[in-house]
Amino acid sequence: MITLGVEEEYLLLDPARGVPVARSARVRALAGGEVGAELLRSQVEVATPVCADLAAVGTHLARLRRVAGAAAVAAGCRVAMTGAVPFAGPDPVPVTDEPRYRALAADTPRLIHEHAINGMHVHVAVPGRKAGVDALNRVRPWLPVLVAMGANSPLADGRETGFASWRTLVFGRWPVSGPPPVFAGAEDYERRVAALLASGVVRGRNQLYWQARLSDRYPTLEVRAVDVQLRVDEAVMFAGLARALVVTALREGAAGVPVPGVPQELLLAVGWGAARWGLDGEVLDPVGGRVRPVAEVVGTLLAYVGPALAAAGDLERVTGSVRRLLREGTGAGRQRRALAAGGAGALVDLLTGSPVGADGGGGEVEDP
Repeated sequence: MITLGVEEEYLLLDPARGVPVARSARVRALAGGEVGAELLRSQVEVATPVCADLAAVGTHLARLRRVAGAAAVAAGCRVAMTGAVPFAGPDPVPVTDEPRYRALAADTPRLIHEHAINGMHVHVAVPGRKAGVDALNRVRPWLPVLVAMGANSPLADGRETGFASWRTLVFGRWPVSGPPPVFAGAEDYERRVAALLASGVVRGRNQLYWQARLSDRYPTLEVRAVDVQLRVDEAVMFAGLARALVVTALREGAAGVPVPGVPQELLLAVGWGAARWGLDGEVLDPVGGRVRPVAEVVGTLLAYVGPALAAAGDLERVTGSVRRLLREGTGAGRQRRALAAGGAGALVDLLTGSPVGADGGGGEVEDP
C-alpha cells in the first residue's frame, strides 16, 4: 500500500467581526506542539503522520481540527476553513517572525500581505525521483479538475472576487506557480530547478509553488492544487483522489504508457477557468483530449483512477463523497449561499463550524 499524508492550513478569525487576527503564536502554544506556524500570524498549519489508509487520514484530520479549534477558542479566536480571507481587518497581518518568512517579506513587500490563503497538500509516497518525475508528468493534466472541485475561496477582503478559487489566482502572481511543465526526467527536473535558483528570483526550493511538485523533505509527490476544505470528509476525498492519481501514474510509467502531451499554455488557460467557475465551468479531459464540462471530466477522472481506488479499498468512500460534492456544490458555492442567506455572521458560522464553536470551530461538522 502506498502511504500518504496531508497538511492543512487554517485561518484565525475574530468570531465577532470575522476579520483575521494575529494570534498564531498563542494558538500554537496552547495546542501543545500539534499546530505549526505559517506565513502570516493569522494562519496555522497541521500535518497528519504518515498514513496507510484514508480512515487514518480522516481520524487524524478530525483530531487535529479539534485540537487547533480548542486552542483557538482559548486564545479568543476561531479556526476557519477557507482558502482566502473573507473580511479585511484595518491593518495588514504581520509576517510570522521566522528567518525564511522575514526574507520572503523583504523580497515581496506588498504581495506577502495579500498571501493570506490556505490550502491542503497531499503527500503521496513515490519510489524515487525518477519514478516521481514521471508520475508528476502524468498527474499534471488532471490538476485543473482538482482546482475546480476543490474551490473554496470566493471572497477576499470583504468583496466577492468572481472566482470560485481566489487562492489559485493569488498563487498565480508568484514567479513559479500553476501546473508544472513536462520534464524529460529526474535529471532535467533537477537541472531546471537549479536554473531557477541560480536566477536569484526564486530564493529556495520551497518557493516552487507548482500545483504539484516533488517534495524535498520527504520521498513524496506533493499535490497542492486544492483549497483547504470545509469538511473533513471532503479533505479525505481529495487525499484519496491524489493517491489514486499517483498510483495510476506509477503503473502507467511502469507499463510504458506514453505521457500525455498537453501544451502548457492550454493547461494554464483551463486552470484559470477552473479557478473562475469551479464546477460550473469547463476543463480539459486528459483522456479525450478536449475541453468538456467539469462534471463530465469528474466522471472521467473517477473512471481513470477507479482501479487504484478499488485496490486500496477507497472506491465507495471516494465516489460517495464526489457524488455529494456534485450534488451540494463546492465550498465556494456554500460560502456564497451562506453570505446571501444570513450575512457575515452566517458565513463565519459556516467557516468555523458553529457560532460559539462547540468543538472549537473548524468548518462544517462531518465524521471522518
